[in-house]
Amino acid sequence: MTAPIPSRRRAREVALQALYQIDLVASADPTFLERFIIARLRAAPLVKFSQGLVDGVRSNLGAIDTEIEGRAENWRLSRMTVVDRSLLRMATFEILYTDVPAAVAADEAVELAKRYGAESSPRFVAGILAKLIADHCGDAAAPTPNGTTPS
Repeated sequence: MTAPIPSRRRAREVALQALYQIDLVASADPTFLERFIIARLRAAPLVKFSQGLVDGVRSNLGAIDTEIEGRAENWRLSRMTVVDRSLLRMATFEILYTDVPAAVAADEAVELAKRYGAESSPRFVAGILAKLIADHCGDAAAPTPNGTTPS
């Protein structure tokens, strides 16, 4: 029996873990983070994808945080859980700076929120990303509060 092929979801999961570490330790060593990602993914395309997410969030953090705060009514970033904040940053980067379809980025973030976040995390993440997508891509691509995109 062969091992399952790693997926972009797994690469996003590892990127989330790295972003979580960065959030807790702002001076996280880039070499350590690179080794962390390589050790967990091994497949070069997934390492590159995951590292690209981490580097993209770090490079565009100010603009990404502004986008999130502009849509998080009555929530400051500092009040969000580290998981939710990291997921929102990663998904916002994907939506605004990559060619990944907005709905895919949002759905993946919601799925990771179900796995790693609090009970309320999927709805919270979906709500903020829906507003972001509606503002940048139009309503048709926005996820619903349960984390799915309309048909």
